[in-house]
Amino acid sequence: MTTPTKYQTYPKYKPSGINWLGDIPEGWEVKYLKYLLDRNDGGVWGEDSDNEGTPVLRSTEIDIGGNWKLEEFATRKLNPQDKQKALLKEGDLLITKSSGSELHIGKTAIVNKEIEKLECCFSNFMQRLRPKEGVSSKLLFYFFNSYVAREQYNFFSQNTTGLANLSEGLFGQIFFVKIPEVEQPTIVTFLDRETVRIDEVVAKKQKMMDLLKEKRQALITHAVTKGLDPKAKMKASGIDWLGDIPERWEVKRLKYIAKSNVSSLPENTAPDYLFKYLDIGNVGTGYILEEPIEIYFENAPSRARRIVKKNDTIISTVRTYLKAIYHFENDPKDMIVSTGFAVIEVGEEINPKFFYYLSLSENFIDSIVSNSYGVSYPAINESFLMTLPAWYPKIEEQKKIADFLDRETAKIDELMKKVETQIEKLKEYRQALISNVVTGKVMVT
Repeated sequence: MTTPTKYQTYPKYKPSGINWLGDIPEGWEVKYLKYLLDRNDGGVWGEDSDNEGTPVLRSTEIDIGGNWKLEEFATRKLNPQDKQKALLKEGDLLITKSSGSELHIGKTAIVNKEIEKLECCFSNFMQRLRPKEGVSSKLLFYFFNSYVAREQYNFFSQNTTGLANLSEGLFGQIFFVKIPEVEQPTIVTFLDRETVRIDEVVAKKQKMMDLLKEKRQALITHAVTKGLDPKAKMKASGIDWLGDIPERWEVKRLKYIAKSNVSSLPENTAPDYLFKYLDIGNVGTGYILEEPIEIYFENAPSRARRIVKKNDTIISTVRTYLKAIYHFENDPKDMIVSTGFAVIEVGEEINPKFFYYLSLSENFIDSIVSNSYGVSYPAINESFLMTLPAWYPKIEEQKKIADFLDRETAKIDELMKKVETQIEKLKEYRQALISNVVTGKVMVT
């Protein structure tokens, strides 16, 4: 963690007594968090109910930046005692304490007046912290978004059944730098102002990323539906949502040009077979979001069964709104994917890379999503997926289109990578600034 150089330091410092923390300003103290809280408790389980009962906030209602996403509530039937215990008040902090991703452990948001009026409770995967008088909720929020807190999460979190966990006792053991009450408003005002400035720049960069993604998507869709020759004669495809396609292209149901889920791990697979596992959450639209985990068969979930090989394309058949699609251009040795994917192997008349780009087109993705069923967990039946239409030219033209898209998308991907790096550096600077301010490494006025 580096200290921003444009800020001054405090006149006098003293040892904090903690090696990794170093010196802190005179007048500041290091305290265990448990001594600064009125409440430090977990949430409720309760029975799920359909739009009846008490709204219960979950980790999914908070994004990684600590903003609320109150689009749809879970509701649960609670007894009056549990409801009263878990009711949220303005100024409470909700923190994710259990997650399959360490990045989401410690995800924090502040309860505001609007949320208090909703009479919400919170789920048992969250921890509620209510600071004592004299400790600013907003200051505590910034602390939980600092490197100081993050390093302690990583140290204290316990891994059980694939989930990283923080308990009530572990939260209490976290070190907090207690700042004199008179200084807290100045620090909070400063961090409010500076983080907003950084967030505005990040938002502009993110908008640029979104535009590049749209350009990439439009490029792919046009190439795999209209071809590369702008003068090519067109014909009706016979599919309303596809429209016209080049005259010499064919349209066939996917099952006539490809196979799905050719190979799966048998139940008698050796318990010590070690493989790389990709779940739905690991895959974005054309790229890997998170690297696959390595796991032994005996410890793997029952959905870890689909075998993939070179030139296969995987398409998510559950949570289809995620649009999780990926192509294995090289040999994915010892790679297993979730049964929530359809593993597509194309026949000889289809170029594997062309089919991959076709599967990324707006037309194909929209046809999958629109034919999915279910509200909270939409899915498409694998056999129905294979009845969807695919359109294509002769194999030679398919390769030309695939090669063209390889080149052009690579250029866009390079630009996106640069913008993504800029966003990451801004986020790192933001977190470093917060960390340095809440630990007194720099002085704000």
